[in-house]
Amino acid sequence: MTWQLRAATPADLDGIMQLEDSIFEADAWSRDSMLDELASEHTRYLVAHRPEADILDAYAGMLMPRGSTEADIQTIAVAPAARRSGLGRTLMLQLIHDARQAGVRELFLEVRADNPPAQALYESLGFERIGVRTGYYQPDNVDAIVMRLTIPDARTVPTIGGGA
Repeated sequence: MTWQLRAATPADLDGIMQLEDSIFEADAWSRDSMLDELASEHTRYLVAHRPEADILDAYAGMLMPRGSTEADIQTIAVAPAARRSGLGRTLMLQLIHDARQAGVRELFLEVRADNPPAQALYESLGFERIGVRTGYYQPDNVDAIVMRLTIPDARTVPTIGGGA
């Protein structure tokens, strides 16, 4: 499958909430909270959709206050039919790129302790475990693993000739 990524807007709220409610069920964000996130000048949200369909297959968001060297991945969700396709990785790589461009040096996130596939994705992107928040996800009372990525400077590496 092929997807297009673009910045999310408040007009994407219905599609985002369909994913949010179906994926996160008991601990889904409220419609008002998500609308606040989409409208905030301190957040960056992305959506992914297939060019031939007007259906969102994924979204991700980051809190990135202007001028801060720290940011926080707020949420990421991929529709079950689109999982294991690299879409979650693509969204994360784009958010990391956007954070780097804004001068962010450390990126944080929380991930459910009962979600090993997500933990593996984040670790493969360079995130490290730095703590646990006991009972963070409610009403399920599931712990959150806190992770941090120290964002490296962008580097250009020659691919031909390799000499200095």
